[in-house]
Formats: sequence, C-alpha cells, structure tokens
Amino acid sequence: MSSITFPYGGHGHSPSSSFVTVQDSRLSSSYEPPSDTSSFQMNPLSSHPPRTPRTSIMSNGSHVFGSDTYDSKEDREVTSQEFEAEDSESEDEETLDVAKDRVRREDVWREMLKTAYGRDKAFKLLQYSMKMYLLFHVALTTSPIFRGRTRPAWEAELTRRLTSAISGFSTTRKCLILFNWLPPLTSILAQHASDPYASGSKKGKRKPLIHTFLHAPPPVLLEFVNGLADDAVTFSRLGLLGKKAGERAGRLADWCWFASTLVNLVENSVERSVILEQQHQVEGRLYDESMAGATGKSNPSASKLDHKELARLQRQDYWIQVTRLKLLMDLIFVSYDIFGLKRAKGQVQTFTGLVSAILCSAKFYDRHKTALSKASPQ
Repeated sequence: MSSITFPYGGHGHSPSSSFVTVQDSRLSSSYEPPSDTSSFQMNPLSSHPPRTPRTSIMSNGSHVFGSDTYDSKEDREVTSQEFEAEDSESEDEETLDVAKDRVRREDVWREMLKTAYGRDKAFKLLQYSMKMYLLFHVALTTSPIFRGRTRPAWEAELTRRLTSAISGFSTTRKCLILFNWLPPLTSILAQHASDPYASGSKKGKRKPLIHTFLHAPPPVLLEFVNGLADDAVTFSRLGLLGKKAGERAGRLADWCWFASTLVNLVENSVERSVILEQQHQVEGRLYDESMAGATGKSNPSASKLDHKELARLQRQDYWIQVTRLKLLMDLIFVSYDIFGLKRAKGQVQTFTGLVSAILCSAKFYDRHKTALSKASPQ
C-alpha cells in the first residue's frame, strides 16, 4: 500500500502531532489577542461574521465583514435598483400626502355633488341635522323649565318651515335613487348572456331569463327588488300610484333593506377577519425581524415593504370598521319600521340616521379627496 505523507512530517514527528503543531502555529501567528480587554472584541476568524458590525467595538487590526464579501457584483446592482425603486415609491407616497393637504374642501364637495350618490348624502346630512334640531327644540319646549312661557311667533314659523323642508328633502332623496334597480338588472343580463348553458339545452331550446334570475346571487336579487319597491314608494308620493300600493311597496322595501344589511354585515365581518389575519402575519414578520436583530440598515427591503403593507392594512381595517358601524345604524333604523317598535322611535331613528349620514359622507369624502390628490399636478 502507498503511504500518505503529511507536510512537516520530518524525523521524529508523528502525523497527528505534526498536524496539531501546524494548526497551533498557524493560529498563533495569524491571531493575537489584543492587549486592551476592557471592551468586547470580535474574533475575525469566526466562521459566522456579525450581523450588523459596529466599528466602535472592534479593534483596529480586526477585519470588518460586510455584505460586499458575500454578494456578487450582479447582486449588488439588483439590490441597489430595488432600493432606488423603493425610495421612489416612498417619495411618491410622501408627495401624495402633501398633495392631499393641498386639496381644498370646496373642490372635494364639488366633485361629490356631481354624483347622485353625493347629492343624496348631502341632502341626508341636511335632513337629519334639521330633525336633530327639532328634536332638541321639542325637548326644551316641553321641559318644566320652559313650560308655560310664551314662545315667540318666529319660533313657530321656523319649526313649520323646517318640517316642510325635511319632507321635501325626503322626497328629493327618493327621486335621486329612482331606477336604482338598473345596475343589478344589467348584472343579471350580463350573466345570462355569458352563461354557456343559457344559449340552449341539448334540444336547442333557449333557457328562460327567469332561470338566470333564480340563480343570481342573493345580494343582487335583494338590490333589484329593493330598487323596484323604492320606485313604487316614490311614485306613490308623487301621486302616480295609490296610497295603499305605496305602503305595501314601502313594507317590501324595508324588508329588503333589512335583509341586505344583514348580508352586508356578514360580508363585512368576513372581510375584516381576512384583513386582521394578514395584519397579524405582517406584524409577526416585523417582530421576528426585530428579535433576530434585523434593522432598517441590515434588511431595508423587507422592512420597508412590511411597514407599507401594515399601514395599508390598518387603513383598510379602519374603513371596514366605519362601514360596519354605518350598517349597524341602518339595522337599528329599519328594525323600528320592520318590527313596529314605538318606544323612542323618533329619537332613535333621528340619531341613527344622522350618524349613518356622517359616516357615509366621510367615507365618500375621503375617496374623492384621494382621487383629487392623485389627479392634481405635482
């Protein structure tokens, strides 16, 4: 057999002793412990370099391990391009925030009032603000403090005018939502046209449109029936339909509103649970990075993306909660009409209607303000 010759294996040296001696000599020649031991010293021969090196705690003769040692030239170029893209995105967000501050309230309301939905919410704010004023006015006039006192003539005239204006705003809002059943109808017709089984069966006969209506999603059907019932109520107020027909249509519209509110509450809860789960995942990643010692300098790409995603999810969760509160106000409002509740009906419906109008207007206002800030010249 051929023997293996070890280096430095002269006479009188065994292979094992020679190997140990050589290793000891290399270690002793390449690394000398510093004389100053008052501060913590890093071992430059460690196979695991520090995650975030600090030159202030290292000796002058020690080597600083950076990302340049392990990254190739192509990796450094890609990383620099990613950082530049992220910096541009952050600058765009900062520019958008500055642009939103420059948008005037008058411009936002002008854009809101261009739409029927915006005018409806503006009239609803006026209507229920007047109702709230009359509610407090009646409470003050019937209180023992002001009972028996003579009221001025202008106060009775103001009350009469406000009552007439409230009724007018209610009718105007009903007219604004006329033909609101057209969007769900077009959705059902589009589904009927795109259905591959709607062109005909095996015998070549075309399936009727009622088949598509019966198989349409329940929220779409509720919106369609609710729109037809609301139009019947409006035509009854305008005198085109009888009073009894208007009352029956109003009853059907209330039931559709009640059912659609419950469906929207369920969808809102499911959507919020998904958002919260995503938010917990992002927070978990940020927590793991912080516990592992990763900072904005050691891993800026993941940190910036996670912070942006967390801010976006928190904003979505905020408006989801606003929508849920609005739906709860609508549910309380319509429950008084559905179940015939009489106790504090005027007070409760006035309060819930005003809160619902404020929440809807705030969400619509924020949407138009964001759109204007994006469209405004930088």
